[in-house]
Parts: sequence; C-alpha cells; structure tokens
Amino acid sequence: MKSVLLAFSGGLDTTYCAVYLSKSLGYKVHLLTINTGGFSPSDILELEGRSNLLGASSFHCADMNEVFYNSCIRYLVYGNILKNGTYPLSVSAERMVQAVEIARYAHQLGVDAVAHGSTGAGNDQVRFDMVLLQMLPGCDILTPVRDQKLSREQEIGYLQEHGIQYDAVKAIYSINKGLWGTSVGGAETLTSAHPLPEHAWPTPATETTPRQVVLSFRRGELTDIDGQQLASPVACIQYLHTIAAPYGIGRDVHVGDTIIGIKGRVGFEAAAPIIIIKAHHLLEKHTLTKWQLFWKDQLAAWYGNCLHEGQMLDPTMRNIEAFLTDSQKTVTGDVYVTLHPYRFELTGISSSHDMMQSKFGKYGEMNNGWTGDDVRGFTRIFGNQTAIFHQVNSTIHEN
Repeated sequence: MKSVLLAFSGGLDTTYCAVYLSKSLGYKVHLLTINTGGFSPSDILELEGRSNLLGASSFHCADMNEVFYNSCIRYLVYGNILKNGTYPLSVSAERMVQAVEIARYAHQLGVDAVAHGSTGAGNDQVRFDMVLLQMLPGCDILTPVRDQKLSREQEIGYLQEHGIQYDAVKAIYSINKGLWGTSVGGAETLTSAHPLPEHAWPTPATETTPRQVVLSFRRGELTDIDGQQLASPVACIQYLHTIAAPYGIGRDVHVGDTIIGIKGRVGFEAAAPIIIIKAHHLLEKHTLTKWQLFWKDQLAAWYGNCLHEGQMLDPTMRNIEAFLTDSQKTVTGDVYVTLHPYRFELTGISSSHDMMQSKFGKYGEMNNGWTGDDVRGFTRIFGNQTAIFHQVNSTIHEN
C-alpha cells in the first residue's frame, strides 16, 4: 500500500482529502497539522480525535511558532514589509513555513506522495506546490479538491457516503488565524465596493480608554513591553495582540495581485504586526542613515513580493536576510505608542543610537556643526553638474 502525507487543517477540504485518498485511491494516509499560531491545545486534541475517526494511519502536530518567527517574521519586521503598503503578509508568510515543514516531515516519513487541500483559484496551490517540487523532486503531489473542482455540497455528500458526518452549515466568513495576523474573507471581499461589517472581525472592538504602551527593541527585535521582558519575540507578539486588538486596531482590507494573475481582496486583523512594523520603522528613522533606509526599502519590497509569491527558497532571499540582519545593529531603543479606538499614535522614541541630537544641529533653528560659508561652498559643489548642464544647454531652453 502506498503512503501519503496530507497537510491537515481539519476543515472540509482536508477532511474530504483524507477520506478520498484512503477510500478511493487506496493510500495509507498520514496527517500533519502545522501550528503557526492558529490552534489552541484544545483545538489540537480535537483534530487528533477527528483523525482517528477518519481512519488515518498517524497524526502529528508540529508547533512552528518559533520557527515561523525566526525564519520569516523577523525579516518582515527588519524590512518593515507591508504588501502594497497595507498587508503584513499574514497568510502568505505562514504558508511558506508550513510548506517547508510538510516537505521536511514527508522526507522523514519516507512517503510516496504528498497532498494538500488547496483549490485551483488561489495563491496557496502555487506556494505549496513550488516548495514541494523544490524540496521533494520526483514526489507525487496530490490535490483532489483542485483537480476535481468539487463544490462544498459534493464534498459533504462524499463524506456521508463513507459514514463521515460533517456539519453542513457553512460559516459566513472564512477565518485564517495565525501568529502574524488573521485573514477574513466573505461576501463583501468578493466585491470591490463593500466593507466588512463590524460583526465579521474576529476580535470585538471593546476598548475605549486610550493607553500608552512602551515597546522596547534590541537589534531590531521586540523584546520588552512596558518594561516587562517576555520569554521571546513570539510571546511579545501574542501579548501585544491581546492589548491592542480589542481597540479595533490593525483592521484593514488588502487588494492585491495574485500569483495566478487575478485581483484578490481580503480583510485582515493584525494589531500586533501593524504596530510592531510601524514602531520599528520609526526607531529606524532615528538610528539609521538615509542610504541604509533607502536600500532597505528597495530590498525589502523585493523580498516581500518574492515571499508572497512562494519564492522563499530562492537563494537571493538568504542574501537579503543577511543584509537586513546586519542593518539592525543600531536599531535598539524604546518606542512610545498610544492606543485609541481604531487607531494608534507613535509619540516618540528613546535610544542611545538616536542620530537626532542637538549637538549636531537643531533642524530649522541652529547650525551648530557648520558655518554659513560651509553651506555656500557645499551648495555650489552639490549643484555643480546641474548648473553646468543648464549653462551648456541654455540655447535649447531659450528655443
């Protein structure tokens, strides 16, 4: 009997895949659930129990939160990466880490094939397939839902035929929760005109009293909140989310270009990621030079786009990660943030690496470090080539 490893979330598509691969294709099915922040301990126990009902040969849950942070999230912070200036790559980053773990665990098990429940209309199919092809050359990739173009009703009917009861009530909104944000899809996101209603957001906006939060970074990584050192940056992200999400902060709708060429629209709730990226960026403005900031912006935009499109294993990504890491040597200090309903303010920073110090000059007020004659000479040299151009080509301008 051939064996297959199925990436298992417990939803309808992967439940259908588990039964179909076993009953219709005759595979020995191993299930792998990858926790990148979306499953609680009770959720995992429930998934394990469901795997037994489905007749799976094995079930394994890999806790990948720390790996997710170390291999991906920290570079998104270093690069201040927001896709189209809006989206913190919550799901796309998560899928890359999941795909790599699927390939690694499949190799460990020595299975004949790997399967996932992606449909044919989204980005995830490309992300999973690309990593699996790169890490497991020659291994069969099975995608029953994509290949058969099944409706929800057809999947439920098939399960019932094989004695598996599945709740036929479809949730109004599709929620994908993870460490770096939660995506929200529904009828409104399939249009170009309608916003998500208040009840669609996973975290109710209940906080109304403004609150100041102090975020402490060390070499670009968030280590402390309000003077409290937490166990890891992962713990900081989780804690900040519990503080900020009830304000309704981090909600937005992203419109972007998918890998398969169509436009896509999705809501997301990412209080901690948005605040961390914006706070980190402000600290960098004080502690990095203009050319460091410039080249970081160029490389980070390229990095974020490649990650979004499933190219995490491209060797250039490691080169850019090395650059981003090196750029963080002086990005240490505190950032002061004030939380308000549906918004936040970055009110200032404190850092021993702050380059905005009065002894070098006060912008618009006092030139402590140079004289007026210095500026006259500098200006003449700085604009010299442009001045020469216009003098040489003055007859052209006259005509």
